[in-house]
Parts: sequence; C-alpha cells; structure tokens
Amino acid sequence: MLLQRIITASILASLIVSAVMFLPAVYFSLVIGVLVLIGAWEWTFLISLEKLTTRVLFLVSLTLPMIGITFWTQFLEIIALFFEWPGVREYSGLIEWTVIPPILFWVIVMILIRQVPTLFLKLELKTCYRALTGWFVLLAAWMFLGRLHLLYGSEMVLYFMILIWIADISAYFTGKKFGKDKLSPDISPGKTLQGMYGALGSAAICAIVLSLIYSFSWMSSIDFILLSVLTVLISIYGDLFFSLIKRQKGVKDSGIIFPGHGGVLDRIDSIIAASPFFYAGVALIGMGVFQ
Repeated sequence: MLLQRIITASILASLIVSAVMFLPAVYFSLVIGVLVLIGAWEWTFLISLEKLTTRVLFLVSLTLPMIGITFWTQFLEIIALFFEWPGVREYSGLIEWTVIPPILFWVIVMILIRQVPTLFLKLELKTCYRALTGWFVLLAAWMFLGRLHLLYGSEMVLYFMILIWIADISAYFTGKKFGKDKLSPDISPGKTLQGMYGALGSAAICAIVLSLIYSFSWMSSIDFILLSVLTVLISIYGDLFFSLIKRQKGVKDSGIIFPGHGGVLDRIDSIIAASPFFYAGVALIGMGVFQ
C-alpha cells in the first residue's frame, strides 16, 4: 500500500511540477480548473447531492465564474499592452480584496476545529449551504493559485507546492515516530500534535533555505518564515475540515481516481485551504523576488 502511494505521488508530483514550470499562466489556470471541477464533483457526493442534473448545475456554477475571471484578466493584459501600462498587477485591486473572505473562513474553521471539534462534527447544515461552502472554497483556491502563478511566477507556485508536500510528509513521519497526543481525535484519529509540530518545523526550514538561496534581507526572511509556518498551519486544518466532511458522510476517501490516494479532494484539500492565505501573504510583503 505504501509503495503504491509513493508511486502515485511521484507521478502526480512530476505532472504538477511540469504544469507549474512550463505552462503559461492561462493554461496553468486551465489545468487547475479541471482538477477543481473534478474535486467539485466529489464534493457533490460528499454532501449527498443525488440528482445528476443538480450535480451538473453545481459544476456549471463553478465553471462560469472561472471563465469570467479568466477573460477579465486577459482583457486587463490586452489593455495594459495596448496603452503600454505596466501590466495587470496594478489594475486588479478589486480582485485582491476578495482574498479576505476565504482567509476569514479558514481561520474560523481552524478555531472551531481546535476549540469545539465535537460540536463542529455534529453540525448539520442544509444541503444548499454545504454546496455554497464547497463552491466558495473551491473557486477561491482556483482563483488565487492561478493569480499566484500569473503575478508572482512559476517559482513561487512551485515553492508553495513543495512547502505543502514537505509539511505533509514531515507530519506523517514525525507523527509516526513521536506522535502521542491526538490533534483532533473526533475528526481524524491518526493526526497528532507532534506531527503538526513536525510540519510547522519543516515549513520554517523550507523558508530559511529559500531565504539563503535568494539572499533575502533579515526582515524579508522573518516575514517569509512566518508566512510559510502560518500557511502550513492553515493547510493542516484545511485537511481536517475535509476529513470532517468525509466523516459526516461516513467515507474514508472523497473518490477513487488515484490508486492508494483516494480522490482529487484527498490530494488537494491542504492546497485549497492554504492558497488564498499564501497568496495574500506574498502580496502583502511584496515577495515578487523570483521574477
């Protein structure tokens, strides 16, 4: 089972790295969009949307704003080129403000899971609210991961991906070796506080290494270390949130598309939660250092 997971993970990582490094921003957004839509289909299963037409409508409700945002960005780029303006970055302020709601959502989720996990687990929302929640977090993840690639370059996206992957691996092995205190036993019995500390430590190490490679100033290094650690913290609770949804449904995985790994949501749950936060942090501290 572990060997199967390693093989699948290696293939997926290779494909994702290739997409990040070699695809133009618009095609990268398209690839991410396809993954998000597959994840959205899995979400309809997790929230028990039974009718095929309803599930298709849910996908359409995600696809339309994706198309609108993509064409709006391309329109800004054309205008910037035509008038010799410096680019879309300076003329997209309205979109930047939309990062606040998903960040607030994930911070609230983190607090609730940490403070009242049993109550949160037993919370029963109407299907329409659960559908809206999935629509909201999936669209936000797609939008801000795409904008991270567009505005800050493929290297920044690659760092973000590696940060999440290394944190996940560190949490697994640290928890396996030293884990004794459960992080949230009602939601995910396998996760431990020690595993979380291992993940946070790996995030700090990743940021330090990157700071040394790119010769960041001391202030920028501290900002980037803090951003990386907090991003991983959000990603951990994003993982727990999707585990909670699966536990409410009574299933282990969101799907079966990846051998040994489950569905798309099982692979991108941490990224969904962390991408708006990481994007906002990069924009706030102005870390366009890779371009």
